[in-house]
Amino acid sequence: MKSRRSFLQQLGLGVIAPRFVGFQEVQANGLNSTLQGEDFWEQVRGQFPLTKSRIYMNNGTFGPSPKPVLDALQDSFEQTNTSGEYGHIAPFRAQLAAFVGIKESEISLTHNTTEGINIMVWGLPLKAGDEVIITYHEHAGNAIPWLNRAKLHGIVLKPFEPGKTQEENLDLIKSMVTPKTKVIAIPHITCTTGLVMPIKEIADFARSKGIYTAIDGAHGAGTFDLNLKELGVDFYASSYHKWVLGPNGSGFLYVKEDLLDQLQAFQVGAYSETGYDLHQVPLELNGYVDTAHRYDYGSQSLPMIKGVLAAINFHKEIGRQKIESRIRYLNQQLYDGLEEMNNQLEIITPKEAESRICMVAFKPKNKAYDVAYREISQEGFRIRIVPEGGINAIRISTHIYNKKSEVNALLNAVQKVLA
Repeated sequence: MKSRRSFLQQLGLGVIAPRFVGFQEVQANGLNSTLQGEDFWEQVRGQFPLTKSRIYMNNGTFGPSPKPVLDALQDSFEQTNTSGEYGHIAPFRAQLAAFVGIKESEISLTHNTTEGINIMVWGLPLKAGDEVIITYHEHAGNAIPWLNRAKLHGIVLKPFEPGKTQEENLDLIKSMVTPKTKVIAIPHITCTTGLVMPIKEIADFARSKGIYTAIDGAHGAGTFDLNLKELGVDFYASSYHKWVLGPNGSGFLYVKEDLLDQLQAFQVGAYSETGYDLHQVPLELNGYVDTAHRYDYGSQSLPMIKGVLAAINFHKEIGRQKIESRIRYLNQQLYDGLEEMNNQLEIITPKEAESRICMVAFKPKNKAYDVAYREISQEGFRIRIVPEGGINAIRISTHIYNKKSEVNALLNAVQKVLA
């Protein structure tokens, strides 16, 4: 049998070979849980193949995978291509569903958040004149599908500018509801400023009014110790390749069990139906399976799912609440440091702790945002600009592989560039 390294090189994946320089080898029993404080997080950082020549602070766009995920991918690719048995993902759905607190029957496996959003957008029973509440801070993955349905079917989109507190955003949404409002389709966390919406309270209100909640959860899974059943939403689309740190091109859609027959499946195939007959007259499609599996179909990638499971186990090994606490800690450190530069920049992420978790965005006061972005990047950082909707800001997103010293280094770079 060929080595993993030679196998991956044949696939063009040699850059993620397990002996990548900078990896800290995982012990047989996993991470050393006896380590405390920064020593523990330094150990976690050692599991990521991120180059040490640049500090990565753009997890809001893409979450790099740790070594256990890469190993799981490599092992499964090698096993499936050696045996010729590509495998089935059905035995693993229950574990994927449990990670976000839902039933196995309520999870559909997708390739990204946008795919899940499209299933929600087109499957909901809407007609011309029906209103859908969105924000001015939508990612293209939520904005474009809704704009497309509005263009083709005449539904009415009602965007709003988010406020700075949980209470304010809940009140804003309540004030926008009319008898024609059918859906609240907002992000759990905005991609622009990292604003956290009070989704549970919004879902409770929407339910009382007979309004669907269809949430863009791209930044929700892997940041919060997320339990979708407790959150109370109707539909929730997310990715595994951001904050869950799973393989690129993997995601899921949650569909509340009692709403399956209200969310029409349009793209279907093998395993999404209960039977069909091409010889009967007339030709017959019996119907859909009684689970959210009706929205995904055909051959799936077992290696990708094995990678997702490894990412989930990585979160569980560290401790999901511990991960959420660490993300919040780094976010607060970053926010506090930027706040000290209020003569040079304006933070547009809310100050209220409940309204942020993993990202901070700011606008330079005395320099063009795109110029400042380039200069900060040249100091050795991977960050993101936010041109969407004319926001024109710089976004920093940190995760568990980041260190306090790296946040301080970023703050020093911002101070230098904006001085």
